[in-house]
Amino acid sequence: MCRRSVFISILTAVLPVLAAAQATETKQEFPIAPHQIPRVETRIEVDGVLDERVWERAWSATLDYEVRPGENTPAPIRTEVLMMHDENRIYLGFRAHDPDPQAIRAHLADRDQAWADDWVGVVLDTFNDERRSYLFIVNPFGVQMDNIEVESSGNTPWDGIWKSAAVTTDWGWSAEIEIPFSTLRFQRSAEPQIWGFDALRSYPRNVDHRMGIFPRDRSNNCYLCQAHKIEGFAGVSPGRNIEIVPTLTATRTDERDDLPDGEMISGDPDIELGLTARWGITPNLTLSGTINPDFSQVEADALQLTVNRPFAIFFPELRPFFMEGADFFATPLDVVYTRMMREPEWGLKLTGKEGVHTVGAYIVEDEITNLIIPGSESSDFTVLEQPNTATVLRYRYDVGNRFTLGGIFTNRKGAGYLNRVAGIDGDLRITPRDRIFVQLLGSSTRYPEEVIEDFNQPEGTIDDWAAEIYYSHSTRTWMWWAVLKDIGADFRADLGFMPQVNFQHREAGVGYQWNATDTSWYSRMDLKAKVADTVDQTGFLLFHEDVVQFTIEGPLHSHSVVRPSQVREGYNGQQFDFNRLKLHTCGRPNRHSHAWINLHFGGQIDFANTRPGDFVNLNAGFWYRFGKHLYIEPTYTRERMEVEEGWLYTSTIGQLSASWQFNPRCFVRAILQHVDDQFNTALYTDDRDPEEQRLFTQLLFSYKLNPRTVLFLGYSDNSFANQDYGLTRGDRTLFAKIGYAWVL
Repeated sequence: MCRRSVFISILTAVLPVLAAAQATETKQEFPIAPHQIPRVETRIEVDGVLDERVWERAWSATLDYEVRPGENTPAPIRTEVLMMHDENRIYLGFRAHDPDPQAIRAHLADRDQAWADDWVGVVLDTFNDERRSYLFIVNPFGVQMDNIEVESSGNTPWDGIWKSAAVTTDWGWSAEIEIPFSTLRFQRSAEPQIWGFDALRSYPRNVDHRMGIFPRDRSNNCYLCQAHKIEGFAGVSPGRNIEIVPTLTATRTDERDDLPDGEMISGDPDIELGLTARWGITPNLTLSGTINPDFSQVEADALQLTVNRPFAIFFPELRPFFMEGADFFATPLDVVYTRMMREPEWGLKLTGKEGVHTVGAYIVEDEITNLIIPGSESSDFTVLEQPNTATVLRYRYDVGNRFTLGGIFTNRKGAGYLNRVAGIDGDLRITPRDRIFVQLLGSSTRYPEEVIEDFNQPEGTIDDWAAEIYYSHSTRTWMWWAVLKDIGADFRADLGFMPQVNFQHREAGVGYQWNATDTSWYSRMDLKAKVADTVDQTGFLLFHEDVVQFTIEGPLHSHSVVRPSQVREGYNGQQFDFNRLKLHTCGRPNRHSHAWINLHFGGQIDFANTRPGDFVNLNAGFWYRFGKHLYIEPTYTRERMEVEEGWLYTSTIGQLSASWQFNPRCFVRAILQHVDDQFNTALYTDDRDPEEQRLFTQLLFSYKLNPRTVLFLGYSDNSFANQDYGLTRGDRTLFAKIGYAWVL
């Protein structure tokens, strides 16, 4: 049967099920009447102390349920949440009682870096569509953490502008949060609105107790469908909802003209002015634009092993312009990966939701064209020194509260180069326990002459398609799933991250979970098994795996995994059989530290020479907080491989990060990253050095009044070494950035 016929048959079988489910669908009734959130006219001072009399008018509730590890058991500690609003902002207050305030886990940290501490927060489903929500979290020192949570794809990094403060007391601690309506996207209505709502508390002691205001059905795959409803916000306004952020970036890079003895040549200072602006056209539709943007990222990427890795390595997006609204563009297949855009000159983006319609669009002019050349067994990478225009259009349509249908279009065009992708997708919650994700895409690509010649790519325009269907069933104890994926040989998604093409993948798995009771010594245990099979479009086996995985969570926040597997892997026309074992354990022995170790070993292909070998991969590390201010995190990764003829390579990565946090807004940080790759060149046919080293250092001062009003001052350099000379500095950079957000 041809590839298209397989997926047409599957869709034909699925559609009647969807029709039957939709015909019987009824909107879930609210568990109780929506809670009324009062409107006030008095503005509070956000200092963490709930001493203003206006708090007496606020709606309040207690977090009565422990939802993890307990299963809707009585909360072990009292927590109260209060909520009210005025015309332009929401006010939230928390009273987090604690019988032993000395045991409260609280440290000064950078934004989004205090998840191991005590914290309180809220979930706001502002469209009441039970699909997407905002999460606002604060720790006992007022450190902010936030993201956007999407039911279908998990958490999306996001940085909103809001205020928070917290104080510790002799009875526990309290917090105040102020969220401007200009930070949120919500329904456009002069009448009272209904939002989904949850309040949360993390109480980490021997285990991490998580509490909420409503019991959760673990056999329901929709968390937001179970959330409480709040009502209010009639006629609220985000104000003019305009944000203007000018930036000034200054850098100077000195480079050595020849390693190791060349002279360090001083570079010229490079000063750039940039401007980014955001306009809330309506409370639920936002237009963003940037001219000569500063897309630099201050956070250094975590290093990953690259030796004996046939495919391109994924790095997360860290640049604010692309992180904003990233969840609007997510699809089952990774056809949008903004790290492919390297040096944008300008960009324009529109995101928002109007009723059942969700839209996202952007266009970016990029001065450099990064290209991943995908294949079935490996991928290549190249850079075209030419500009391109990248366009992405995304649309989703909500069908009731259970189905979402969508479309995606991407277009990237440069001189002699074109890549275009279009397709449809669906998130189909058939029942509270069963869910299907499906996507079908087509692509059209035309490469410039140099890519055709250098990477043996087809001439002219190449067209192909890709499809994926994922089904999952989950209850509080049982789970099973199945995946079908088919990616054509000539399919290309150059604005996404799909380094492997020309394959068909099939997977099926089953699992069982043991939930803790009041007398259990563990928090959770689960056992999973799966079979996965990948072949290329000619039927050649690329990868087959039979795997069992046992996971247990227990005291001291411990988490351990044992994962044995049998693998059959094909490469370059040959087949190899391997046994592998993964071991993982981590824990927090006290409130100031966390440690982990990962061990992975067994058989593996030497991809450079197409032969079997054995490898051992070790990754270990810990972090420790000395008091409130000082944080250190050393990590170590080492992989060694041997073949029948002897030792082949050893690759080592060591990193040390240390920071001093003056307060929630200001820190100074030092990072050292060292990579050491050693090879037995007698066992390689290519021309490579027996040793390569790189040392990266960075010193950074950071002050953030809010996520976009910032001051960064820093220094970084790179040193290199091989078998002929020791570590020698190859370049050094001084940089500074100032950004200020005017919110009008």
